[in-house]
Amino acid sequence: MDRLLFDVDPKDCRSHNNFLEVFIAVFIACGLLISYLPQHYRIISLKSSEGISPWFLLLGAVSMTCSFFNILILQIPQLECCKYVSGRACFENTLGVTQLTIQWFMFTMILILFMAYFPQYRKYIPIGLDDVAISKDWSVSLYVTAFVTLHFIFTLVVSVYLLIFVGKADEHDLTKYWADALGIISLILASVQYLPQIWRTWQGKTVGALSIPMMLVQTPGSFLFVYSLATREGTRWTTWIVFLITGCLQGTLLIMCICWYYREQREKCIEEPIVDVPNERTALLNTPNDPSSIIVDDE
Repeated sequence: MDRLLFDVDPKDCRSHNNFLEVFIAVFIACGLLISYLPQHYRIISLKSSEGISPWFLLLGAVSMTCSFFNILILQIPQLECCKYVSGRACFENTLGVTQLTIQWFMFTMILILFMAYFPQYRKYIPIGLDDVAISKDWSVSLYVTAFVTLHFIFTLVVSVYLLIFVGKADEHDLTKYWADALGIISLILASVQYLPQIWRTWQGKTVGALSIPMMLVQTPGSFLFVYSLATREGTRWTTWIVFLITGCLQGTLLIMCICWYYREQREKCIEEPIVDVPNERTALLNTPNDPSSIIVDDE
């Protein structure tokens, strides 16, 4: 425990940071927080999570959990330096951890809202006349939530154990390999994270509960996020490459959703009833059949 908490050389602690890098990092942190709000709002306002793939949420939640613990382990020295530098320098040095903490929390909230607003008609299927059973979609969603929870607990326990009883990543290979393994797992999952959602959206031919404004903000922001993480001290390529791949796949989903959105708008216009404009023909057709109602001109 003492090795984890006090084994840091104050000379290795940065007390000053590049203003541009700090500005970009703070901007991204605020952008991450704001960008997820439209998705949360859309699910809550629709009172439905229709159209969101549970497999997309599973891959995303596990991937972000791995990324979060990856940077947390690698930047433990920066957290320890907070004892020797000013509060401002501590804040600036740990912005990478702050960014991934925000992203992990906000994405996890999507999973929570997905479960809370899962469509009732899709939870159960009728069996016979008076009996029902849990649907496959609802069953998969329950398993996904359970797995995400257990994975987080397992990753937390292993990471804390290695940091306390083995040592930091810059001192012991075992901890470094664990951090790299988390980064690689996150990379693999992120590289396929959007595929289930892309497939579901393609099959459904509808946007559903997905938020286009969220993706409009996050897609370009992903590439800025990559730059910010890559310039943080103590990070490795396994930390930022995951977000480069995610940005490319999210851009694909965004283009698809925009196409389906305008397709739905065109279909709504076509389905709207056409209002007839009165003319001579409609006047004759609408003439009453009762002869007594016809006025004859005596002249």
